[in-house]
Amino acid sequence: MGSLALGALDIKDYATGSWGVVMDSRWFLILADLLLALHMLLVVFVILGLVATLMGHCLKWRWVRNFWFRLSHLIVIGIVVLQSWLGVLCPLTVWEMTLREKAGDAAYDGSFIQHWLQSILYYSAPDWVFILVYSVFGALVLASWFWVRPTF
Repeated sequence: MGSLALGALDIKDYATGSWGVVMDSRWFLILADLLLALHMLLVVFVILGLVATLMGHCLKWRWVRNFWFRLSHLIVIGIVVLQSWLGVLCPLTVWEMTLREKAGDAAYDGSFIQHWLQSILYYSAPDWVFILVYSVFGALVLASWFWVRPTF
């Protein structure tokens, strides 16, 4: 990745993707930020999904019993728990870090949640703490399936 001067046009920071397409490094950062936003939305969905389910049960909200909402919620937290047990980083985290590296930006170590908790809340914990938290939260989501039964 060098610099190529074409008259008044100076082409810098370009990388070749796997299909031979030349991309400006800014696009890698934009894609990484989009993945970060998607990842954050999934985290919010998992956390607020359980809160909404439990509140909705008390407040008689019918939509919290929607089968597809509940199934997708259970699947997402199930994937998170399984990944933590297997010691596998979330693919969204891996893809984001790869894109940031391609752009020449600094990538972070560890999982998405660990990184952002440490960055935002200055909280750091060993891996087993996150595995325990994910597992307990996943168990609560699974239990909510029986407390607030979904309708078909």
